[in-house]
Amino acid sequence: MRIDFWKMHGAGNDFILVDDRNLSFPASDTKWLAQICKRGRGIGAEGIILLQKSDQQNIDFRMRFFNPDGREAEMCGNGARCAARLAYDTGIATRHVMRIQTIAGIITAKIDGNKISIGMTEPVGWQIGIPLVIDGKELIANFVNTGVPHTVIETQNINSCDVYGIGKAVRFHKHFAPAGTNVNFVKVLSPHELAVRTYERGVEAETPACGTGITASSLIMARLGKVSPPVKVHSAGGDVLEVNFVMKDNEIQNVTLTGPAEYVFCGHIDYQRQTNTNQQGSSL
Repeated sequence: MRIDFWKMHGAGNDFILVDDRNLSFPASDTKWLAQICKRGRGIGAEGIILLQKSDQQNIDFRMRFFNPDGREAEMCGNGARCAARLAYDTGIATRHVMRIQTIAGIITAKIDGNKISIGMTEPVGWQIGIPLVIDGKELIANFVNTGVPHTVIETQNINSCDVYGIGKAVRFHKHFAPAGTNVNFVKVLSPHELAVRTYERGVEAETPACGTGITASSLIMARLGKVSPPVKVHSAGGDVLEVNFVMKDNEIQNVTLTGPAEYVFCGHIDYQRQTNTNQQGSSL
């Protein structure tokens, strides 16, 4: 079976996107999904995004997101921007402002060229000032779910902090079991500016940017009184994203994430269960 795909990235987070309105994509073949996400042996990506028809009224399309380990996740902020741009460019969605169904809930997207604003789901599950013991040392963490679970740790040493080592230990910490958590390291640069590095669950490594993590970091720092909206966030990959929201009486609403969504290339891959795959790409 031949599967056409687009390779896109949002602030360096790269994805394989597929128009799966006919529901033919082998989403249940977790091993194959993980294989095509591998760099060097597959297409290479930090996730797979399927654009499907929604069974709900007034929804432009359904977005399904799979981590590079092949397991489905609730949502991805950077991926949602890519999905929205592709949907608009290919006619899957015909409106500049669209509504997208995800496991995390309904999100909105507004198209302005290659800049996409995503209306995020309501942040839930707040935990402020969590004491965690990592390698015999106590650190203070904070938690919020911005579509997926995120832990936020403030640091003054954003360039030299051990994102992989501490991130992995926190990601699998018993406090966040069984689902685990993404882990963000944050430095406040000004009252409206942050730098963020993220260890992503499912990728099990640091990524150039994480949209839901950048959002979570901004909201946590706002709850702690260290920033106020709009917040410009410098990602590890060098891109700057903007998180905006309304904060009143310590309640946060109307959260948006704005940033780029870019094409890399398109191509096709031939799927055969339990056999090697032939891959062929063509430049956009």
